[in-house]
Amino acid sequence: MYQFKSRVRYSEVELDKKLDLSAIIDYFQDCSTFQSEDIGLSIDYLRSINRAWVLSSWQIIVNDYPELGQEITSSTWAYDFNGIYGYRNFMIENNQKEVLAYANSIWVYIDTKSGRPTRVTDDIANTYGLEEKIDMNYAPRKISFSKDMISLAPFSVIRSNIDTNNHVNNGQYIKMAEEFLPEDFVIKQMRADYRKAARLDDLIVPKLAKIQDGYIVVLADTEDKPFTIIEFK
Repeated sequence: MYQFKSRVRYSEVELDKKLDLSAIIDYFQDCSTFQSEDIGLSIDYLRSINRAWVLSSWQIIVNDYPELGQEITSSTWAYDFNGIYGYRNFMIENNQKEVLAYANSIWVYIDTKSGRPTRVTDDIANTYGLEEKIDMNYAPRKISFSKDMISLAPFSVIRSNIDTNNHVNNGQYIKMAEEFLPEDFVIKQMRADYRKAARLDDLIVPKLAKIQDGYIVVLADTEDKPFTIIEFK
């Protein structure tokens, strides 16, 4: 297990002085990136061998949102590698070891020259190592959705949305989608199904549907092909 400790900063919180879901994702993402950097599988190393990890799906459950000034510990560990896929859990705890949020994630190992998935080699898998997975109800990787959705105003991808892989960062899609939820809707569970990467100046067409206990937001391209499908409950 890899961990780092932090304190919730004013620059990270919303109007209620708490992190929102996209900020929790930032902590999770930073944690896995720190682990990769510290064990020698850094962004620069992966670039040197024409490889990258691309997120395929999130499943996140929030018990309580961390508050301004609160000391928290973020943790992550790999629990399986299978073909082109890597499987990883995440957790945020407070000082009393209470779990504030936890997650499952599925990643695809990419050959950046061809743009196609490639098998995770034993040396990569062994460097990360494996630990036992969280005891949780693991949801399917794919999210189905109705074509009968409300189309909302399109918007363009801007530079601040882009990450080191030269496409929209995983957490940015969630931040975009949160904008279309009712202000009083508290997210307790989220799933995200990433279908294709949006890049700078791409036009994103958001669509919204009400479901039992929540909403589905589809962020699609102008040909109605989803970049990301997100389920909020």
